[in-house]
Formats: sequence, C-alpha cells, structure tokens
Amino acid sequence: MTTHATPTVQAPRPSGKGLPVTWRAAAPDRDARAFLRMLNLATQLKPIEAYSLGEIRELWRLTALALGTRPPLASVRQFEIDGPGGELSLRIYSPSRGDALLPAFIWVHGGGFMVGGLDSAESICRNIARTAGCITVAISYRLAPEHDLNASREDCLAALNWIVEHAQELGIDAERLAIGGDSAGGNLTAVIAQEARSQGLKLALQVLAYPATELLESFPSLTENADGYMVTQHMLGHIQRTIAHSVAHLDLSSPLLSPRRQRNLRGVAPALIISAGLDPIRDDGLDYAARLRNARIPVLLLHYPGQFHGFLNFDAINGAASDALLRISAALTEAFEGQHADTTLEIADTAPDREVGGELRSTAVTLWNATDGWRDALLTRLAPRLARTTRWALLPYSTTTHLLRRCLQGRDPRTALQTYPPSS
Repeated sequence: MTTHATPTVQAPRPSGKGLPVTWRAAAPDRDARAFLRMLNLATQLKPIEAYSLGEIRELWRLTALALGTRPPLASVRQFEIDGPGGELSLRIYSPSRGDALLPAFIWVHGGGFMVGGLDSAESICRNIARTAGCITVAISYRLAPEHDLNASREDCLAALNWIVEHAQELGIDAERLAIGGDSAGGNLTAVIAQEARSQGLKLALQVLAYPATELLESFPSLTENADGYMVTQHMLGHIQRTIAHSVAHLDLSSPLLSPRRQRNLRGVAPALIISAGLDPIRDDGLDYAARLRNARIPVLLLHYPGQFHGFLNFDAINGAASDALLRISAALTEAFEGQHADTTLEIADTAPDREVGGELRSTAVTLWNATDGWRDALLTRLAPRLARTTRWALLPYSTTTHLLRRCLQGRDPRTALQTYPPSS
C-alpha cells in the first residue's frame, strides 16, 4: 500500500523512452484473478475502515507470512540498533556460512508508511538471499500516524549508515551494496539512493517495486484502477485520512518525500523497477523509470500488465511474484559484478483468457496454497510449539502436495517480451 495526499493536480500520463507497449491487461492473470476474487469477497464483508489500525497492521503481517514462501537459510539474525528516535530492528538473512565477505541487499518494507515490518518482508528477503547468494537485510522504521514521514526516511538512512559502519563484522562487502523496497518502501529507497549519491556512497542497484514516487499529484492510473485490485482508491483515501496529521506540516513537493521531483538524477544508482498494470500507482513507477532513463541511468523495467499492487509478497500463490523474485536476484548478481541492463520486459500469463479448466485449476491451487499458509501463520501466532509439531507431522503430506501444486502452477505459461530496446 502507499499514500497520496488529497490530489489537487492531475499529473500527465508518463511519457518517454522504454515505457510498456501494453500498460494494462484486459483482465488479471489467472492466479491474480483467483486471489482477487477471495480478497474482494472478504472486503465486501468487512471493509478496511471497520478495522482498527492495530488490526490492519496484524492482518497485513499475517497475510504476508501466510501467502509468501520462507525457504531455509544458513542463518537469520536480528539486531537492535540506536536510531534517531529510538531503537530500530534489523533482520539479517545469510545464504551461507563462511569467512568470505558477501554483497548485501537492504530491503525497505512497504505498507503505506503506516503498516508493515520485518515479518511482512520475510518471504522477499529469504528468497532473494537464497537465490542471489547475497546477505539480505530487512530494516524497520517508525510508522505513521504516530510519526511523520520524515521519521521513516531518517530511520532508513540511519540503518544504512549502521550497516556500512559494521559491514565487516556482519560479513558484508561494503563495496557491493544494493537497496530496494516496495510501495512506500520504494519511495524511501528512491530517496535514499538520491541521498547516497550526495554522500558519495556508491550503490550497485536500487530496486523499486511499484514505488510511490509522487505524494502530491495523482496520475491517470489512480482512476483507471480505482477498484477491485487490492489497493483501491477507497483504501488510499482511508490511508490519507489516517495519517493526515502526519503530513499536514510537510512539503510533499520536496524530493525528500516525492523523489520524482528531484530535478537532477544524474549519478544515482542504476535501477530495477517493477510495475503492475492494474495498480492505482502504476504510473508513479513508470514516470520515474522514464525520468531515470532521461538522466542516462540504466533501468531494467519489469512490467506485469495483469498484476496488482502488492503481488510481490504472495509468491506462494502467485507465479508472477516468483518470476519477479528470480529476476530481482539475477539483476542483483549482475549488478554486484558491475553489469546493468537498460531494458523493458513485459511479463504476462499467456494462457487463453477465461479457459474454464485453467480457471478452475488456478482457483483450486490458490485456495489450497492459501489455506495451508494461513493455517501455519495462525498456528504460529497462537501456539508456536504446536505449529512446529504440526509442520513435522504434516511433512509427508506437505512434500507430496507441494510437488503437485508446483506441477499444476507450472502449467500456466508466462512469457517475457522485450519491448525496449526493440529486439531484432
């Protein structure tokens, strides 16, 4: 989730080289459709404003844990460090044990600046650490409405500086650092990449997943995708009202809050940007991609025209999420070696639209995976010891059904078409 101030000005549709050919699919990808059916039914029964802020935070935490995979790693350590406004938590995911220093990827979670945390970043961080072979660090920050949006940026910068200062004892090669984030975390990542340039800190890559780069104006995608795709215009309005006093005294036109307003982007880190065609803030990321390219910054743009805002958290039920995590890992591996693509890929489910057998199979697999995920997440919350016992007892069942589900999911073809630069 992300946030915009109540818009007084409509920003123009993004323009520039390398933007997608297909901005928005006629219908969501099949796995996305299956998930959105269930989500939209749940929100009809109980809309977001019926929950307290504490309930929303816990619901998002459990949803991310339930619908994301958590592959095993060599070690997962948590640190508490001194931040500008108090203690900050960092979770460090290591893919291997040994004395060799590894490159590191720092992840800033999303959540509209008001929800999210280390647990909601678990799946993304574990998958990237494992596949890219780098240490991945999830960082926390102060949330609105208890704190204003300056606090989140200050905390992220403090966490980055602490990681650089303690790199060797953490097993990190400080010369090979990258940073990324989704939604509000994408906003913070873009700002930090600009600040790192000012401080002389060279980042190998900035990964911006459906980033909120503009907090003052709105783009056409806000009305194009107003309803039905997880983050809705109604939900954004609720977020705006919730954190209104946190932004009332801030200048949202400042690049420190709306990074697309930075006039000089020369010299910022190369970027990987993920955009979703059915996202209300899709155009924020596409506009920023065009601006970076105009400043001669290499951009790998991964556009998923049939996906929704937030899909990256749900790789247990969403093939596009698994695809994106693999592509992020591959781009990080290349970036740590000094290689950066300047390419646009459009990635879509190519199965026949509304084919009945495929629809039923996709819905069944989504429900199956979601049920198992929610069982584990809720058991872990209520009785951690019982959850561990249950997982062991169900291991033969889980192993067999996991292979079957992977087989069924593999029958949904997904293709990547390079649309920039045009392939010969």
